[in-house]
Amino acid sequence: MLKEHLVTVWKTLQRSKIGYLLVLVVIGLTMLYPLLWMIGTAVKTNDPAELLLEGPGAGIFPSDKNIFSNLFPPVWHWENFLEVFRTSTFARYYLNSALVAVAVTLGQLVTSALAAFAFSRLKFRGSETLFFLYLATLMVPVSVTLIPLFIMMSKFGVVDSYFVLMIPPMFGAYGTFLLRQFFKGIPDELDEAACIDGCNAFGRFIHVILPLSGPALATLGIFTFLGNWQSFLYPLVMVSSDRLKTIPLGLLDFVDLNSANWPLLMAASVWSILPVVVIFLFGQRFFVSGVRLGGVKG
Repeated sequence: MLKEHLVTVWKTLQRSKIGYLLVLVVIGLTMLYPLLWMIGTAVKTNDPAELLLEGPGAGIFPSDKNIFSNLFPPVWHWENFLEVFRTSTFARYYLNSALVAVAVTLGQLVTSALAAFAFSRLKFRGSETLFFLYLATLMVPVSVTLIPLFIMMSKFGVVDSYFVLMIPPMFGAYGTFLLRQFFKGIPDELDEAACIDGCNAFGRFIHVILPLSGPALATLGIFTFLGNWQSFLYPLVMVSSDRLKTIPLGLLDFVDLNSANWPLLMAASVWSILPVVVIFLFGQRFFVSGVRLGGVKG
């Protein structure tokens, strides 16, 4: 009887938007919990003496089966967010990540836009074949090319430098593909009108294509910035100096072989995701347009 009643209730919910809303709320809470735990842990303490004074609710991890039992501590230690910068060169890591992410983003916008313009607007023999060969590089895992790239950079003598962090990541097939799809949607009549006015190929690129490609460029810029801001494996292989570490590598300062300073590690993690959250809040419509652009046939 109970089962039949639950089935009836579920069918009623399915016929309305309430059922879908409940499902989305449950999924949202599931995804939100790690963020809440990170923020709650960032304001806790790792000092055993203070933990005894603050009581059982001050532990780092849940003390029983209830995962919400000590999500937030009785006493909030806001000083952890400043202690992160006192106990390590985290400010240097932050600056490195910003420099690398901005430089790679600007570089990839330039190189991808030029390549996409050539593949979409210029007619030359073998352009389609060359483009698909270029696109095929997306099928190769990054881990496969990482060691050959490291050997190449070491032969050039640029390992452990800003050059190796910035220049190789400026070139990528995904950005070219994304912008090519957008460029092919721009009417050819605009190019013809520009040619009549005396524009050469580069003039058409600067005065016709780029002014109409703001949404696509913004989408690629956001994806590229976020990808390089949180990149871990590539900097881990290419740099060893502490002065060149980026934020993902800098977070390892709060972890040793046997333990981790969880409050400071989580406080540093909060600092590291702030730019990501800000960019997502102000540019979320470009995430959607990026998915849509990637699915358009050209």
